[in-house]
Amino acid sequence: MNRDEISKIIVLKLMQKKEVLKRDFHSRRKEIGYFFIDGLLPKELVLEIYRKFPSTDKAVRKKNLREFKFTAVQMNTYDALLEEVIYAFQDKRVIQIISEICGLEKLYGDENLYAGGLSLMEKDNFLNPHLDNSHDKDRDRWRVLNLLYYVTPDWSAAHGGNLEIWPNGLQQPQITIESIFNRLVVMTTHQNSWHSVSKVTTEHIRRCVSNYYFSDNPILASDTFHVTTFRGRSSEKVRDLILRIDNGLRANVRRFFKKGVRENPHRYKK
Repeated sequence: MNRDEISKIIVLKLMQKKEVLKRDFHSRRKEIGYFFIDGLLPKELVLEIYRKFPSTDKAVRKKNLREFKFTAVQMNTYDALLEEVIYAFQDKRVIQIISEICGLEKLYGDENLYAGGLSLMEKDNFLNPHLDNSHDKDRDRWRVLNLLYYVTPDWSAAHGGNLEIWPNGLQQPQITIESIFNRLVVMTTHQNSWHSVSKVTTEHIRRCVSNYYFSDNPILASDTFHVTTFRGRSSEKVRDLILRIDNGLRANVRRFFKKGVRENPHRYKK
């Protein structure tokens, strides 16, 4: 299937659940607005997407105190179906219906897939609590929505690798959203939208299609520019101290160099 066909299915599914999703999102918007919808695409199509994912040895390995995962963004080197499904989420009709659900105006997709693309997480992989970078690659638009579409069959909460959001800060209990098969999660991203991914505990690989939407305006009037900002969990005192120092150093670099001292490689170079 191509992106046009896939986007039509996404729009139809979202339209069917629009009012429920709108209520879900707006009931949470004061903290971290989010909604999720299951059974987004036909099962056989999702299984095909899952099977077409690259192996971890063909992805970029990221391992440090902040995160341990694999990413893939140079889409023309992978099966064509993967590029089609990613850009289906950036179809204007999909963006419009999600804009209506979330009550946000002037949303834009990101053809560069800056920090988006494909994500793979194997045993012991994790993503520490963090705030996403506030802007697009050129710092022209604000990052406002994070779209995560999970395609791994038979995934359960016990496998780990679940999305965690922290609406009341890192000292309060998190909300866990299971990364189950054929589920789309849409969440706001702003200076208070702390989120993380729990450590994977199974030998299976969790596969996720990731997109971001941007806007001319931030979600919160109080938002200011920030780099991707990581923290340690409440049990990780030393890691948290190191990450705070790391955040400060990277933020200071961006005060002097708008795009950093080097171009961020995590984007689709067409």
